[in-house]
Amino acid sequence: MRTLTVTQINNYVKNLIENDIFLSGLNVEGEISNFKSHTSGHLYFRLKDEGAELDCVMFSSRAKNLKFLPEDGMKVILTGRVSLYEKTGKYQFYADRMVPSGKGALYAAYEQLKNRLNEAGVFDEKYKKDLPEYPKTVAVITSPTGAAVKDVIRVISRRSPSTEIVVMPVLVQGESAAPDIVRGIEAVNRWGGADVIILGRGGGSIEDLWAFNEEMVARAIFRSHIPIITGIGHQTDTTIADFVADAFAPTPSAAAERAVRESKDTVVILNKLTKQLENAVASKISNYEYRYSLAVNKRGYVSFERALDEKSERLEYFVSSMRKTVDAKLSKEEALLKSYADSLENRSPLRILGKGFALVYKGEERIKKSTQLEEGDLITVKFSDGDVGAEVRG
Repeated sequence: MRTLTVTQINNYVKNLIENDIFLSGLNVEGEISNFKSHTSGHLYFRLKDEGAELDCVMFSSRAKNLKFLPEDGMKVILTGRVSLYEKTGKYQFYADRMVPSGKGALYAAYEQLKNRLNEAGVFDEKYKKDLPEYPKTVAVITSPTGAAVKDVIRVISRRSPSTEIVVMPVLVQGESAAPDIVRGIEAVNRWGGADVIILGRGGGSIEDLWAFNEEMVARAIFRSHIPIITGIGHQTDTTIADFVADAFAPTPSAAAERAVRESKDTVVILNKLTKQLENAVASKISNYEYRYSLAVNKRGYVSFERALDEKSERLEYFVSSMRKTVDAKLSKEEALLKSYADSLENRSPLRILGKGFALVYKGEERIKKSTQLEEGDLITVKFSDGDVGAEVRG
């Protein structure tokens, strides 16, 4: 009798199962239990019904396309094949696709994410930012070619021509739409030049609008420092983004109307405020005039006014007396200064020289006696009108 290895037996059984047409391309329905999500992204779980259990695996390459998070107790329909895991000798179901049983996968994912974010407090009113009453700049995050951007620009331009509109073009449909929308929100926040953001697109099916139901978009809206108004789809469309946004409108046009006031409304408000200010100022003036009238007619005010006049008169007297004292002091000082100046003038060497005297110098030395000189010395004779050089002859 031929002896086989365990590996050979498992390989043989695996080939039997995989070559069985009945066990390929199957749809199987059941309830998830023992669900585990591995760090690699692979999903491991059991699918059970009232009579049996089936080990299942969904590899990360397939699991990344799921629109919802599987969990224990959830009824699903799997599409895939049965095969044998050779190392353990256990057969299991390899799932290529998974949808919730009884309702659409997208709707289930929508409800699941909505409940999870709601429990996390992301929808709480306390996190909603106030919209600016008079925004100078509105950033519009949407497709640059869709009808939504045209509607928003038309409405804002009509209602508030002075408001600047900046369009951040993004994808609003398809697998790349959600990360593109996130990049758009983050880019506008980094720029910081917008007072409010309008995030919107036109209507469509739940598949078309799905990017606005992605958690990454919801989290980006929640993180935004700039208030966001959503205007996504038509009247009946409500996305996860609408619940997170600081304000939402049923359409892009309605979102534009929420973002800016109409110019004529602003004029009416300004006129009303101007009238209120004028009335307030007039009332204040009238009140102060009345209080002033009462004050000036009171005996105390009259006595105070009389006392003020007396003090003013005394002040004028003191100022006049001080001025006279200062003038007399200045006259005395001027006379004394003139006396000193005349005395100095009389003692000036130049004045003496003007009387016919002269000064004799030998170099820098002033000669006072003839014995200081010898024959041949060169001397300088200084008169009142100039100097003369000379030589001593004897």
